[in-house]
Amino acid sequence: MRPMKFLIFSFLIFFYNGFCQDINEKIKVLEETLKKQQEIIQNQQKTIEQLQEQLNQIKQEIGAQAPKAEEKTFSGSLFGAANAYNPNISLILNTFGYTSSLKEKKLEEWSIPGFISEGLEYKKGMNLEAAELYLFAPVDPFFNLYATIPVNEEGVELEEAYLVTTNLPAGIQAKIGKFKSGFGRLNSQHSHTWSFVDAPLVYRAFVGGEGINEKGVQLTLLPSLPFYTQIGFEALQGENEILFGKDATSGLHAFGAFVKTSFDIGDSGSILLGPSIIAGKTKTDSIEEDHQFTGDSTLCGFEFTYKWKPSRWKSFTFQSEYLWRHQKGILTDLSTSTDHSLKRTQDGLYLQSVYQWGRWGLGCRYDLLEPFSDTYRLDGSSQSFGDKPWRASAMVEFNPSEFSKIRLQYNYDKSAGNGKTNNEFFLQFIGGVGAHAAHSF
Repeated sequence: MRPMKFLIFSFLIFFYNGFCQDINEKIKVLEETLKKQQEIIQNQQKTIEQLQEQLNQIKQEIGAQAPKAEEKTFSGSLFGAANAYNPNISLILNTFGYTSSLKEKKLEEWSIPGFISEGLEYKKGMNLEAAELYLFAPVDPFFNLYATIPVNEEGVELEEAYLVTTNLPAGIQAKIGKFKSGFGRLNSQHSHTWSFVDAPLVYRAFVGGEGINEKGVQLTLLPSLPFYTQIGFEALQGENEILFGKDATSGLHAFGAFVKTSFDIGDSGSILLGPSIIAGKTKTDSIEEDHQFTGDSTLCGFEFTYKWKPSRWKSFTFQSEYLWRHQKGILTDLSTSTDHSLKRTQDGLYLQSVYQWGRWGLGCRYDLLEPFSDTYRLDGSSQSFGDKPWRASAMVEFNPSEFSKIRLQYNYDKSAGNGKTNNEFFLQFIGGVGAHAAHSF
């Protein structure tokens, strides 16, 4: 038994010595590794301190050269030197084919008696609405610059060019330059964003197809309310040839105001609505051929839009505007230089709806003038111009991508008041390239 105990005891001593030796070796290895890591950390700390010193030197140099850099930025480049100040540029082509049941001479005479003497400008065959060049860029921390430059067969036109403030307090924003008025719904939109090829009859009759696009100043306010509300005021040059006229008087002579309110209905629905008004001095020859009207004009409107969009590939939009116009003044017969007193109070509306599914869209629109007001008094005597003008339209469109659109539209037009019908067909093509700002709701 003793030899056996001795052997066991010897084996335990041997095992213990070997175990302790392994532990000591591992401890030495760890100590060496820690020393190496500490040396690396010390070297990194030195590198960080050196970089910090270099950074401080660079900051001091930049601070000393800041006035020169600022002078170079604003004198050497229109939009500044930084990439953030380079303008976004896009080009949008709007062209369409057109045909009608009327001859071209009759189209030129297709006016709306009692409203506007101008006929249609469409030509049978292909028409170029415009190739629209759009630019946007921040000028500095205080202003953004926008410009829209349509190019068509008649030449180059400056449609919009204005500055918008970015840092005014209390939700106030100012727009200065030439811009589309905030009056109504369609007026502030470019034609390539419309749901139909042409403008509604009430726009053509009251403000022209181009809408109210003026030089002036606009102030808007976003008050702190539970839902979106925008209040706007405008002082405009009043150059719209249908409603005012650039020769009516000198200086700003058209003044307007509008309110736009929007709120959600459920998870997928939204409503936008609000009133608008614009008034000013008028001098125009658009009422009747060889006649000139001089007086005062007031145009009131109310817009309503409902949009339902449960997904990216499905939506339904219902949109309507009602406009009411009051004018009072003198209508001069230019051929005889005879003056007549004129007072007219007229109104009009349109109703349209568009359903989108996938890349396809289907829409219909109904236009009507004089639904409620049809007063036209010349020297105190009421004048009649035939049946109430109206028009019905239908369209189908296909969007190959987010950047192009193909639209087929048919108009059944009874706006001439003489019982005749203008059957119109449009085949529209829209395509855009470049960076373009998102369109509003």
